Amino acid sequence: MRILLFLGTNLAVLVLVSLVFNLLGFSGVLDANGVDLNLSALLVFCALFGFGGALISLLLSKWLAKRGTGTVLIKEPRNKDEQWLLDTVNSLAAEAGIEMPEVGIFPSNSANAFATGWNRNDALVAVSSGLLQRFAPNEVRAVLAHELGHVANGDMVTLTLIQGVVNTFVMFAARIIGHTIDRVVFKNDRGYGISYFVVTIVAEIALGFLASMLVMKFSRWREYRADAAGASLTTSQDMIAALQRLRTDQGQPSELPGELTAFGIRPGKAGIADLFRSHPSLEDRIIALQSQ
Repeated sequence: MRILLFLGTNLAVLVLVSLVFNLLGFSGVLDANGVDLNLSALLVFCALFGFGGALISLLLSKWLAKRGTGTVLIKEPRNKDEQWLLDTVNSLAAEAGIEMPEVGIFPSNSANAFATGWNRNDALVAVSSGLLQRFAPNEVRAVLAHELGHVANGDMVTLTLIQGVVNTFVMFAARIIGHTIDRVVFKNDRGYGISYFVVTIVAEIALGFLASMLVMKFSRWREYRADAAGASLTTSQDMIAALQRLRTDQGQPSELPGELTAFGIRPGKAGIADLFRSHPSLEDRIIALQSQ
């Protein structure tokens, strides 16, 4: 239903954009300046590539995550720790109303974990060896509950589809800018000149950078939701204890590949602005839990 809703929404957006361009007379302005651009066809083209790339990444997410982190799946427990990990995930998954995900451990001294997968009933949850070594059992359980909260909430699918929307409109706007400058400024009336490609690439980079704020805003919001889900599957005290333990462990680097950073538990370092962070600060997350 989530996918159908998003596809339906984007079809409506496609129609709305075409209507807005026509009502505002934008197409006439382009035609008057020799910009022979079929906006509807361009939007469809950008949607196919924008969503296509995002959905392919989602379908390959488990395989890429295993390869990128060196995650070893637990199929037959080799010791008590692995048996406890499987039993804990199985119990939490049942309580969250989802199918048992694949469970793995990846080699990293950083205390971290992530969840990924193309749907809530075919997911992967993995924890780092550092987290298992240094965290208390109730803290590890809270971290696992947080990750299963992501799975139960469908965060992987939703974030991918939001990225698809962003990709679509970044590509769409960048090509309009490139096409317009190529025709109006450089007076290219046949084919595309080098200016089109240069301007389009620069516009995509600039617009993609700005649009990432929207994706990161959703990413931060879903962290609060996953914390709340983790608290409901365990207790607020255990979830807060896990976040406080992470705060004392911040000296260790994350060591997660870039595409998995948004699904990990450690906060990103402060960058140009908090608007570009995938995670809220641990302090804000603890305060949010305490205020519930």
